[in-house]
Amino acid sequence: MKGEALKGHLDLLLLAVLDGGPAHGYAVIDDLRRRSDGAFDLPEGTIYPALHRLEGNGLVKSEWSVQNGRRRRVYTLTRKGGRALGEQSSAWQSFSRAMTGALEPAT
Repeated sequence: MKGEALKGHLDLLLLAVLDGGPAHGYAVIDDLRRRSDGAFDLPEGTIYPALHRLEGNGLVKSEWSVQNGRRRRVYTLTRKGGRALGEQSSAWQSFSRAMTGALEPAT
C-alpha cells in the first residue's frame, strides 16, 4: 500500500495493534503486517518514530524487558491511548461508511 494513503492513519493502526496487549516493536510490525494481510508491511524507520511520538503524547508507555536473553522495549496502550483509539476508530468507521456510500453507483 502506498505510504501516502497511510498518512494520518498510522497512529490509529498502532493503537489498534497495542489494544491486543503489550508488544515490542518488531511484534507490532509483524502483527500489523499479519492483520492487514501484508498490506501494511512497514519498515522500522516508520514504526519506531511513531511509537515514540505516541509515547510522548501519553497514548502508550514503554518499559525495558528481557525476553530470551534479549533486552527489548515493550509498548503498552495507556488509558488515554484507549480513549484515543475509541475516538479515532469511530471517526474512521464514519469516514469509511461515507466513502463506501459515495463510491457506490448512482441509482
